[in-house]
Amino acid sequence: MSITVALYSHDSVGLGHARRNRAIAYALAADLPRITGERVRGVLIAGHPDATKDSLPPGWDWMILPGVTRTREGYASRRLDMSMDKLAALRGSAVSAALDAISPDLFIVDRHAFGVAGELKGVLENLRERHRCATVLGLREVLDTPEVAREEWERLGGADVVAGAYDAVWVYGDPGVYDPVRTGEIPAALATRCISTGYLAHGRPDDPGAAGTQPYVLTVVGGGSDGRRVSLAAAHARVPAGHRQIIVTGPQMPVEDFEEIHASAGEETTVLRSARNVPALIRDAAAVICMGGYNSLAEVMATDTPALVVPRSSRRAEQPRRAAALAAAGAVDTITAEQCRPEALSAWLSGAVHRRAGRDHIDLDGLTRLGDLAAAHITAQQQDRTSRLEAADAR
Repeated sequence: MSITVALYSHDSVGLGHARRNRAIAYALAADLPRITGERVRGVLIAGHPDATKDSLPPGWDWMILPGVTRTREGYASRRLDMSMDKLAALRGSAVSAALDAISPDLFIVDRHAFGVAGELKGVLENLRERHRCATVLGLREVLDTPEVAREEWERLGGADVVAGAYDAVWVYGDPGVYDPVRTGEIPAALATRCISTGYLAHGRPDDPGAAGTQPYVLTVVGGGSDGRRVSLAAAHARVPAGHRQIIVTGPQMPVEDFEEIHASAGEETTVLRSARNVPALIRDAAAVICMGGYNSLAEVMATDTPALVVPRSSRRAEQPRRAAALAAAGAVDTITAEQCRPEALSAWLSGAVHRRAGRDHIDLDGLTRLGDLAAAHITAQQQDRTSRLEAADAR
């Protein structure tokens, strides 16, 4: 016997969604066999080919969908010459066929309840009716302003419709720091299904890779598509005496932006497109400058490295709200994108390299709880399946 898990992320911008699911995959691969006594296999469904550069546990693999990207008008095909409706149909059909083939016991969807342009609606119906698969919607602790979040739920058909498609909602955060139910970002119809897991920080997979030559300060900007301002300011900043600087721009930074940052960096600064082991680089750094994405901050909070967060100020209010909440909790420092200038970074770095950060008062152990939660959902579905079969036989 074995347990099969499937995880989905849409991946239009950045790699945070796929890397969050990857961390969950490693946690489930480690804990579910111990809890259930059964082998575990799985597939991670993602929308960007760069995701496959990251390793997976034995018995797990990536499935990469044709890509989507964000435009001013909304989602669009990244490369294929077809309408968004046709692309969503293609992606949905591919996911459905894959899940029919592996018949998962648990399906975890990251952030977007019905995928891009509703591509998962038929998938979810099929999983629940035909495969009796447990379904979980995984949400970051911060969605957006309550008003924007409310509009997004309404566009999906309302919270009741979403609640009908999922057995549980895992909220990857500490409600003592930020509670999306209290703010109204998660509506009442879904609140009864919500489980706050704690931040997915401790226990993230630690890939092999050379750490930086110590001591050093580090700047990371996630996937990098909108990391020019922070990276360029860091390249011009004064590096503290006795330290080097590493700037990781992310694989999705436009070539012209990367070249500008590389040309602006001094002799004491190394500019990289990507690094094999960013969590280890953060852990061993004297100080880190980053943006406010969930994945970056989860990796930061797993360490005692002082962090200055420069949240993205466009598209969504998610990053500024997260940065403000964590700063209020004493976990990080933060400045706005408009304040992100070389002199501000220089001043912060000069003090940060002489201290460490305490974050033990925040719940950072979400990954350690997911095995028990997953096992409970799977068991409940198996019991429901057995009851239905027995009732059918009785008739």
